[in-house]
Amino acid sequence: MKFKQVVAIVFISAATTVASLWGYNHFQHNKTYFYTQDSVKLPANYARYFDGEKSGSGGPVDFTDAASAAIPATVHIKTKTVRSVSNNLPKRNPFSDLFGIDPDDFFGDRSHSLPEMGSGSGVIISDDGYIVTNNHVVDGADEVTVTLSNKKSFKARVIGTDAATDLAVVKVDAKGLPFLLYGNSDEVKVGQWVLAVGYPLTLETTVTAGIVSAKGRSIDINRNQSKSPIESFIQTDAAVNPGNSGGPLINPQGQLVGINSAIASPTGSYAGYSFTIPVNIVKKVVGDLMKYGTTQRAFLGIEYAKDNLSDDVKKQEGIKDEEGVYVMSVPEKGAAAEAGIKKGDVITKLNGLQVNSGAEMVGLIATYRPGEKVKVTYKRDGKEFEVPVTLRNSVGTYDVVKNSVYDKLGADLQTLSKKDAGTLGVKGGVFVKSIDANGLFSKTRMDEGFVILKVNGNEVLTVEDFRKALDNAGSSSSIKLEGVYPGYDGAFTYPLKLNSDE
Repeated sequence: MKFKQVVAIVFISAATTVASLWGYNHFQHNKTYFYTQDSVKLPANYARYFDGEKSGSGGPVDFTDAASAAIPATVHIKTKTVRSVSNNLPKRNPFSDLFGIDPDDFFGDRSHSLPEMGSGSGVIISDDGYIVTNNHVVDGADEVTVTLSNKKSFKARVIGTDAATDLAVVKVDAKGLPFLLYGNSDEVKVGQWVLAVGYPLTLETTVTAGIVSAKGRSIDINRNQSKSPIESFIQTDAAVNPGNSGGPLINPQGQLVGINSAIASPTGSYAGYSFTIPVNIVKKVVGDLMKYGTTQRAFLGIEYAKDNLSDDVKKQEGIKDEEGVYVMSVPEKGAAAEAGIKKGDVITKLNGLQVNSGAEMVGLIATYRPGEKVKVTYKRDGKEFEVPVTLRNSVGTYDVVKNSVYDKLGADLQTLSKKDAGTLGVKGGVFVKSIDANGLFSKTRMDEGFVILKVNGNEVLTVEDFRKALDNAGSSSSIKLEGVYPGYDGAFTYPLKLNSDE
């Protein structure tokens, strides 16, 4: 009998839904922090077990010390997210705002709340309570609870999240906590032993062992959360199950080498491989979230050939089978264009590190910030070249993004085209193409298709103008958005709360 086996690639947090008539507080945090493990005092969870001389390479490997160090620093994260169910009520339309009428004013609010219960893992990275986990573990949560291996529980607040890498930082108010030391994921080798630690399947702290089976893997799972995903996973065969999301992957020295994020399985539970975010990406993203409140993402400024292209596509594009990343195009005024990189070049190294795939290249670039320089080695016409490239941000500058509110809007915003601006009789504006369910825009009555013309009475003509308007709002608790809907008469105004705690 022939059958087709389907392998599903899934996140590894656990979730259920329970009916309820009450809600929970939503924890956010406005202050920014920065924490580094450079020159930190060795935490007690290491000092009790390690003699400082174990290499963990070659010969029999004993995992007891590594497990003993990791277990106290691995936490259980539980979340509650209250969703409003509207019983198929019709979606609000612009006229309800224009006339100040809401259908619920006449018929009553027929919605009810269903809290979704989530479960995952996390890693303590500082003795004062900073914890790394997956974005998909805490995304949209109204309440986050952290439980240590000694059963102590704390309410946690979300410091920052990054959907592109599926990482998040949460904070508990505690001192003297055990924490894991960062390793170096660039030094992780295929075939080496690793341990996965977490709280799978509602069990208590669980440790499993496996080997690194591949590096630089891209499985397109972060595309579910971000339109510009970063994936360069460490692949292992350590047993990982729902509930392991956000937990640590460690080496035999007890160092953190990655954050477990997803599994490939025909059943949804462990039956295949697990995928881990390399710690070098983790360190950089965590540093950004704690210092700036948002990720400072750098771009090389190329479009590259995806992995596993068909032979027909390769022939059509003139791509040769050779190690490296084939440059499909180089947008003008980007970092690569300024450095002289051209279409048809094959990038082979970044700062001396070999890159064999687009995923590996993206993973390395993700450890840098805009304005930083990298040495790019590439081949052209059989010759090898090396050039310094100064990386840029998404809008082509070297500026640091200081305001994270824009990333929390939960909307796809585009500068209004000249043609559409002419049709509306305006000089410019910002078109709201889509609104996500969990962003700040979803908390207003705004509909998709709205064109923002003013922020707090000041004209905005482009998305960059809109970003600057948010910056100028500073610590204001709310701003006023004014604009129009194409096809409808009159102007519409929406107050937007920038602090979701209110």
